[in-house]
This record gives sequence, C-alpha cells and structure tokens, in this order.
Amino acid sequence: MAHRGPNGSALAMRDGIAMAANRLAIRGIDEMQPPLIEHPDGILVACNGEIDNHRELRRFLAQCGHEVPFSTDVAVIAPLYLEKGLAFVEHLQGVFALALWDTRRQRLILARDRVGERHLYYATSGRTIRFASELAGLTKATNAAAPLDRTALAHFLQSGYCPAPQSLLVDHRKLRPGEMIVFEPDETRHQRYWHFPQRSNTTTTPEPRSFDHLLREAVHRQSEIDVPFGVLLSGGMDSALIAAVARSLRPARELPAYCIRFAEASFDEGRHAERIAAQLGCPFVPVTVTADSFPSALHELVTTTGEPLADPAWLPLAHVAKRASRDVRVLLAGEGADELFGGYPTYLGAQLAGRYARLPAGLRGLLQRGIERLPPSERKVTLSYLLKRFIHGQELDGLARHRLWTSNMAPEWLRRLGIEPPAREADDALALPLLDAVQQHDFAHALPEALLAKADRGGMLHGVEIRAPYLDSAVIEFAAALPEQARVCGLTTKVFLKYYARLYLPRAVTHRRKRGLSVPLSAWLRGPLRDWAQSRLSCSALADAGLCPRAAQELLAEHGARKADHARALWNLLVLGEWLEWRATEACSRMPQAPPQQPVAIAATG
Repeated sequence: MAHRGPNGSALAMRDGIAMAANRLAIRGIDEMQPPLIEHPDGILVACNGEIDNHRELRRFLAQCGHEVPFSTDVAVIAPLYLEKGLAFVEHLQGVFALALWDTRRQRLILARDRVGERHLYYATSGRTIRFASELAGLTKATNAAAPLDRTALAHFLQSGYCPAPQSLLVDHRKLRPGEMIVFEPDETRHQRYWHFPQRSNTTTTPEPRSFDHLLREAVHRQSEIDVPFGVLLSGGMDSALIAAVARSLRPARELPAYCIRFAEASFDEGRHAERIAAQLGCPFVPVTVTADSFPSALHELVTTTGEPLADPAWLPLAHVAKRASRDVRVLLAGEGADELFGGYPTYLGAQLAGRYARLPAGLRGLLQRGIERLPPSERKVTLSYLLKRFIHGQELDGLARHRLWTSNMAPEWLRRLGIEPPAREADDALALPLLDAVQQHDFAHALPEALLAKADRGGMLHGVEIRAPYLDSAVIEFAAALPEQARVCGLTTKVFLKYYARLYLPRAVTHRRKRGLSVPLSAWLRGPLRDWAQSRLSCSALADAGLCPRAAQELLAEHGARKADHARALWNLLVLGEWLEWRATEACSRMPQAPPQQPVAIAATG
C-alpha cells in the first residue's frame, strides 16, 4: 500500500486482522519505536498523526495503573481505550487517522481527528473491511475501476473537493471530521464524538491577555517534538503571529521561515515575509514556484495520494515542503484562523448582502450591469473579481449564496459539461445567524476537505508534517465564544485576532489587507500552460466520465479571449482529468483481492 512516512514500516497479521504502517517519526525518535503499537491485552493500534496531549494522558494513565512502555505519543491510545472504552477518542487532542483492533471483542475502530486534519478511507464488502489513510492505498486493496460516484463528481466540479463521507469512487468512503466507526461482528455504528462548540450569547469582547496563554500553549504543544521544525510564512498576519509566538517560546532555537514566491509581482508575498522573518530573527528560505513545474507536480500528487483536489495552492505547498524537508520535519502554519476568527472577504459579503438587497431594483440592475462590464484581471484578488462574485446569487438565501460565492464552477457551466449541479443538502448551520452559519459551514467542509487536505498531502509527499496551532481544541473553544462584533465589524475582519496580534506584531502586519496563498493561474492558463491545458482537456478520460469535451474547450477559449476568468473551473477539469487517467492505469495493475472475512491493512504514519 506504501507512501506516507519514511521512518519505519511494520506489518502485523493476527486472527481476523492485518495492519501495515509507514511512520514519519516526530516524537520518540531516540529509541526503536514501532510504527504499530501492540498492547499485551490484545489491542493493536495504527495511527497516522500526533497526539498533542500525550503527556497529560500518560500522567492520567499512570494514576490508573497503566504502564505506557514507549515514549512515542501514540503509545497512549491502547491503554486509554482499555481505561475509557469507546469514549477514549473523546480524550485525544491532536491530528490523527487511527485504527484500533480489539482482539477479545473482535472489534475494529476507525477514527478521524476532531477538525479533520488527517483523512481515513474505508471500503466494505460483506464482512471484509479495508481501510487506509490515502485513497491510493485503499484502491490497491480494492478496485480502482469501481464506478464513479456521480453525486461526488458534481460536488468536486463545483467546489474542487469531495465532501466527506463521499469519495469519487462508489463504495469507497471517508470518515467525517470528529467521527468514529465501530465495526463489530453483529453491527456497525457511526458516532460523531465531537461537534463545533455552541456559540456563546455574550456580547463582551475578551481581553487579548485572556487568549494569550491558550495560543502559546497550542504552539508549545505542537512544537514540543524531537525533530527540527520551522514555520510556513505567507507574509500575512496569521502565519506571522504563529511565528512570533513560536519565537517567543523558543528564543534560542533556530526557526527557519519558508516562503512561497512567484515571479508575478501581485502574487508574490516574499518581500513582506522576508521583513517579518528578519524582525523575528528567523532564517528566511524563499522557494520560487513557476508554471513549468505544475504539470509534473500535479501528476505526482494525484498518483501518490489517489484523490483529486482542485486547489492550485496544493502544488506550491508540495514544492516548499520538498525544500523544507532538507532541514525540518514539521512546519507550523496559520490554517484555521480565517474560519474561526472571521477572516474571509465572503464574511464581509454576507454582512453586506442584506443591505444590497434593500436597494431599489433599478439601482441594483444598474450596478450589476456596470460590474459585469469590468474586464477580468490577472492580478491577485482584485476588486473587480470580488464585486463580480458579490452580485451573483443575490436571489439565494445567505448560506446558499455563500456556497455559490466560494464555488469553482457556476451551475450553468456544470450543465453545459453534462453534470447536474448538486442538490442543496441539509446543513446544521442553516438555523444559525448568518455569520455563524457561513463560518461553521467553511469549518466543517472546505477547511478539512480542501485547505487541510492540501497541507497534509502536499507536506507528506516529502515527509513533512504541517501543523496548525489555531486548530487546537482550546483555541477553537475560545473563538466559538467570541461575539459577532469581535469577528466581523463594519468592513473589518478578524477584529479580535488583529487586536490580540498587536502584542507580538507591528500594525503594518496586523492590518495589512488579506492576501492569502494564491497562484497566478489565470495568466498561466492564457500563457505558459495554455497548450498543456488544451491537450489535457481533450483527453478521452473526461469524455469517458460523461463530460462534454466541447464545453471544456469552450471554457478554455472564453478564458483565453479574456471574456471571463474561468481559471478555477478549468483547474477543476484539469485535476479531474489527471485523476481519471491515474484511476484507469491503477485499475489495470491493482493487487489481487484479499480473501474474504479478513479486515485488511492501513497505510499510516505515527
């Protein structure tokens, strides 16, 4: 099944179970730590990830009379299960996809961490259960030629990712964030062991100092490791704040700062990131990404992980991880801050949409016609781009409008390609106030399945783990208790976090306009990547999947003629085509099926 970590492999075959693991060693590297943990009481554990509160759990387990023989963090899982039963997973804090086999009960437990920073896939056939932490690993034990899941395909083309529990293959599923599945001889149970904390009714904004110890503890936990680590610096506030806190906690430790750079000036954050690194005393390591690296990088990522992801920033992240792997095994990053503290421009849009709807119809029509005439720009996150997004979907309710704004492909283009747009699904966030609803929707869907997926897969392609201190449980609970005006107020986003960040960073950093990691894809698809894109959109795999090749070429032609900016929609199709070709090749060379009645294998790291 292969891939994942480079620091040790193990295979265990017991009555009714076979497990395999490839480990990336982050904690407990000074002794022979097994990639699989086997407890004398018949418990076998494989875990891809890190248990950040393992020290507290060790002390608790010692009080309960349990000896934890290895120093690796995942060694606490088996005794914790013996002590707490199925509730054990509620006590784990960190990032993980884990499998636990209880020989006595013939019970298999699969669990994914609270936020979904790691993925876990599974397929069932009769009484046989197969599972892996990458879809590419799972299909080696099942059938990559399984039919396409048409509902998942529509979701992917619309949003650029497959929402859990779906994958693009029928009968190949993935756990939701905060979910545990218990397989027993007579039943299977799906349990959500964690939910986003209920919002507080308070209207009082807390003092920054009350948050300081929480974020410092989160950074401390995630950097309390046995290997070198660095920071992924974007030039924006979120990653700069993590770097500043890490430097404050460990002033004597070398803390390299890695930054993705582009030749295109409006996309390049290197100058700002270099200034921040110098202020913090961090060695600055720029990594320049060019268009000519994209085709081969996309092929490598898709064929290694086995699941398509249409966020073009996936490729630069893999590029910077490759460079960082020479020096470090862990990178601290700023993921999660926007979803928790209210940082995206769409959150401002959600607040402004109600006021726009109250304008006279004639004035709205005049504004819409004027905005639609604005020419597409190849610069990064321009006002014209944001305005065009804003005026679309005004007839929809708040959450549906937000989904349209954040989609990669408009419904009319999906239909032209021969795909029926996904039906609107029930969402727990619908009953919430609008800002709460859109934040929680992003936290539950796009964050785990797109942003965190690209960090995990891009980093682990080169044996680098990317961690997000903002997603520590205590930080999440604090953010959930913030009143609306401490998140978005007027035209200001991340109100509280900007206020807090002034403890560590100058105002020029905390109040700089949000930029984010974006790729100059619009220009590249009109220039150096145009011929490659035209060739890839003509591949038979897209037509075989039921998509209209002529519509795909029309999308590219409109983009090339600057009639519209279709870069995100085109990238969806290009990634999908790459994945479909991998699937066809994999189906021809897959492993023979394992004998029935045998739960088989997990590809995991520790």
